[in-house]
Amino acid sequence: MLVKTESIEKIRDYFGLNLYETKVWLALLSKGVVSAGDVAKISKVPRSRTYDILESLEKKGFAIAKLEKPVRYIGIKPKIILEKMQKDVKRQAEEKINYLSKVKEKKEFLELENIYKNNINPVKKESITMSLKGKATISNFVKNMFKKAKKEVIISTDVRDMKSKTKLFKKTIEELKKSNIKIKVALSGKEIDDKESVKKISKILESKIQISDINTKFFIVDRKEILFFITQKYSEESAIWINSDFFASSFAEIFEAGLKSIKIKN
Repeated sequence: MLVKTESIEKIRDYFGLNLYETKVWLALLSKGVVSAGDVAKISKVPRSRTYDILESLEKKGFAIAKLEKPVRYIGIKPKIILEKMQKDVKRQAEEKINYLSKVKEKKEFLELENIYKNNINPVKKESITMSLKGKATISNFVKNMFKKAKKEVIISTDVRDMKSKTKLFKKTIEELKKSNIKIKVALSGKEIDDKESVKKISKILESKIQISDINTKFFIVDRKEILFFITQKYSEESAIWINSDFFASSFAEIFEAGLKSIKIKN
């Protein structure tokens, strides 16, 4: 089989198959119409398992058995599989949303609301903090922070991260600009001399980019909440979120005061 091992691993993850199912499906795709015996040879899956795997792929919609003797199989086109998976995910999501929307009408949910309102001590706003780990988790949290912005968003990060954020937050950034939210950005990092990238970021944000010598990453929204990173590794991102007007405002003022002494490159 011409597919590399690392590609097989990725295809398996993309389509939710196990290793043997992936190898058998690739064998079917590579030969068009093929017998179970030939599938075993091409895929190098044990012949004793091949029939079970082919039956599993049939049930999942990845293969079709031709009604002839000996039985031969056809692999379903990847594009068709992907479209079906997208429809299934959308249908399942809609069903889940519909189900959850009805939960708030249930007696048990109303009981939970009453417990929350009547039987807990109020939480002081300034005491709310949160630890976050993982790139995806942190990115989603930052996006939600931006969506709540009323006046201003302050960003201090490196060029590489900002390039990623402008793609990931494209729709959110457009909403900020339409709402006339002020976006202040200071960038640092090894790619800071890549003027084209910096100009592109500036154009997307419609904001002047400050160049910072301070290698730090944080996001401040309306000087009320702040999320700052406590690790530098992209693969092991960790951050702390604090909901405090005093802390966020003070941090923003210190940051802006520091920028005055930094040489800004054109």
